[in-house]
Amino acid sequence: MTYRPHRLRLAAVNIDGVLLNDTFSPLIHRFVTRRGGVYSADVERSVFSQRQADAGRAMAAAVPQSLTGEEALAAYFEERAAYLADHPVEVTEGAGALLRRLRAAGLEVVCYGGLAKSHFDEHLGALAHLFTPPHYLCTNDVRPGLREITAHFGLEHGQMLFVDDVARVAEAARALGAPFIGRPTRFEHSHQAELMRRAGVRHLVDGLDEIDEPLLRALDEEATAGTLWPAGAGTPVPASR
Repeated sequence: MTYRPHRLRLAAVNIDGVLLNDTFSPLIHRFVTRRGGVYSADVERSVFSQRQADAGRAMAAAVPQSLTGEEALAAYFEERAAYLADHPVEVTEGAGALLRRLRAAGLEVVCYGGLAKSHFDEHLGALAHLFTPPHYLCTNDVRPGLREITAHFGLEHGQMLFVDDVARVAEAARALGAPFIGRPTRFEHSHQAELMRRAGVRHLVDGLDEIDEPLLRALDEEATAGTLWPAGAGTPVPASR
């Protein structure tokens, strides 16, 4: 890769759903529907990229059972442990190559997500040398955390490229004027791709190999010109379907 961005300085790449396979959407769908709830875009918006305590309350509210947020969260993590026995966490195809492309373009790279750093160490530790220290930032307490990640590195929002699978993060990037690439899950019941389009996301990819030099060049040019987000992209449209 020969292109060197003028505006972009650092790529913040989400862990689960981008660098690792999506093990959250299928399990949350199962959690809701097996308890008689209706899985919808509104459920996804209330659960995804939220603090764990808030996500637990949202899952409890999504089912016709008497559950507290704490009980829902405990049940979710119990079911998650069983689910992962048959559906293990895997590094996404092309993750290592993507990190090398970003570094070759002169970008610093950091990973972020809502689980503890031990999750990163276990599944991406072999690629840790491709990330900028501290390698991983846990954003559970500051969801979605874009402002805090940017401040951690002392950068401006327009210098940060975020890559995520959740539309709520795209909406936060839009509010800050930050570059964003959406990589929504392929899960058949997911609403994230549509929610991203409605949020005004211009750059949606299906595979990590699509995040290449032409795309980085386009984002850098948009960040330099201040044209990252479509005019009129504003408050999220209610997601009820």
